[in-house]
Amino acid sequence: MVDSQRMEAIRRFDSTTLQDALEAWAWIGLEGKAPLFTSPFGDVFLQDATGIWYLDRIEGSLSREWTGGRALQQVLNTVEGQDRYLLIGLAVDAEESGLMPGPNEIYDFRVPPVLGAPIEVANVEVSDLTVALHLSGQLHQQVKDLPPGTTISGVTVEGQEP
Repeated sequence: MVDSQRMEAIRRFDSTTLQDALEAWAWIGLEGKAPLFTSPFGDVFLQDATGIWYLDRIEGSLSREWTGGRALQQVLNTVEGQDRYLLIGLAVDAEESGLMPGPNEIYDFRVPPVLGAPIEVANVEVSDLTVALHLSGQLHQQVKDLPPGTTISGVTVEGQEP
């Protein structure tokens, strides 16, 4: 369980902010799913008539994990569930290193793991929720059909000056 009194294991944002942040993930099949909250790293928990879904920003995947809120709560009440779905250990390490997200921020990776970067506190920074979700959604959409082991030589952000 989370020991830190300041650590926000579940990040709550207003629905407009979450909807805007998820625009770059439309390709993954978010129709009819309402965002509930995020992990400290911006993984999004969504709900529809069939259950609760988990948008994993590291894997670039969306999966229905729970039949309802009670099942989700049971999982998140375990150390294993907090580690798997909330990355609590890494979030606590980031907080202890001096990083603390503001009201519209989450923990993010300086270099995304999908590009081969390590999932460790030295690669963690604080980012705006909307910016982080837009960038990760665009990146995962671009790499989803690449063969395993493909070398990525560079990343270009649309609208950014060279």
